[in-house]
Amino acid sequence: MELQSPREAAAFALSLLDLTNLRDDCDNAAIENLCLRAQTPYGNSAAICIWPRFIAHARNILGPGHPVRIATVVNFPSGDLAVAEVVEETLKAVEDGADEIDLVIPYKAFIAGDEAAVTTMVEAVRAACPQSTLKVILETGEIRDMALVRRASELAIAAGADFIKTSTGKVQVNATLEAADIMLRAIRETKAKVGFKPAGGISTVADADLYLRLAESILGPNWVMPSTFRFGASSLLDDILAVLSGTTAPRAAAGY
Repeated sequence: MELQSPREAAAFALSLLDLTNLRDDCDNAAIENLCLRAQTPYGNSAAICIWPRFIAHARNILGPGHPVRIATVVNFPSGDLAVAEVVEETLKAVEDGADEIDLVIPYKAFIAGDEAAVTTMVEAVRAACPQSTLKVILETGEIRDMALVRRASELAIAAGADFIKTSTGKVQVNATLEAADIMLRAIRETKAKVGFKPAGGISTVADADLYLRLAESILGPNWVMPSTFRFGASSLLDDILAVLSGTTAPRAAAGY
């Protein structure tokens, strides 16, 4: 898809958005508001992304088979839990009604040289949610070394990821175009049917458009769709709605 205008980019970004509330002070009222915000006059976001403890509440609001999918996080945000504990989290999340699982790899162990820890974790969670969309969070801002980002991408893809995702949004450096470029090229070069999710720090349609154009340049103009690309963001929706409603001029990209 060739994006011609901020309005077109905004409408497209809405369809790719995992509208997120992973705040420490999140409560049932905030989840109710999130579910409402995900259903806009211009269309729905792809999903909401929430803490595991709120899945059942969100499912009661959205109902089975709702077009807004429910994503949750496991081994989040530290990546430090034991495999058995993460598998237990995953099984409970699926039981409660999650459609999608966003898993943090044991990135500290990986940085220290333990590639097997990544493979073991991803394979175990993949087995625990065979019917769910599995998005694997690399925490690229902590890995830093782009060669290691590439290797983490390859390991996650080989172990069964449906998406590779940049970040938790809980560290100092989250999604960057540099990391996105490496991860998208890993998808292309492994020839895997795997999607990509930049998360953290994407707050304007202009920011989103940069990632969309990068993905198109690497994987082709027809590759980006909700089954292959998501944005993890909490504030992006505000700018999307402002652009679509014409209530404000499009904001510039943030420092790229």
